[in-house]
Amino acid sequence: MSRFIVVPVIIIIFNPNKVKKMIVGFTGTKKRMTKKQKMMIKKILIKFKDIIDEYHHGDCIGSDEEFHEIVSSLGFNFKINIHPPINPKYRAFCKGGIILPSKEYIERDDDIIDASTLMLATPKEFHEILHSGTWTTIRHSIKKGIPLAIIYPNGKIDLHFQRN
Repeated sequence: MSRFIVVPVIIIIFNPNKVKKMIVGFTGTKKRMTKKQKMMIKKILIKFKDIIDEYHHGDCIGSDEEFHEIVSSLGFNFKINIHPPINPKYRAFCKGGIILPSKEYIERDDDIIDASTLMLATPKEFHEILHSGTWTTIRHSIKKGIPLAIIYPNGKIDLHFQRN
């Protein structure tokens, strides 16, 4: 799907006239987002800023940290829910918002998914791989039926959602 029509497609899924509250969860690579991924994240967050009530991320270095910076730059730092990992090796130690108790990676990723009405993912790969926290979270989001936008390094977006 073209990156130029993705925001209207997300609008169809989350019609701002009907959806009163959106909770955005985020997962991404510790290698940082590309410029095109950052641009698409910012466009989506700006488009829905009036109905996004909370933001959730896993507090890892790289993409989580950049997502936190984008949300903060939009003035919504107080709406961020931080789900830190128990292992501090890759933790970003983001400030502001609500810092939840530390948990194992998969458990905290599932907490982010369960809290969200839309998941945004920025993997470093163009295809699914095993033994990747980002791709595990993507698979869990799809399995749980949570609407998901996978934003690839080139800015292309794949949408996964189930209508009730």
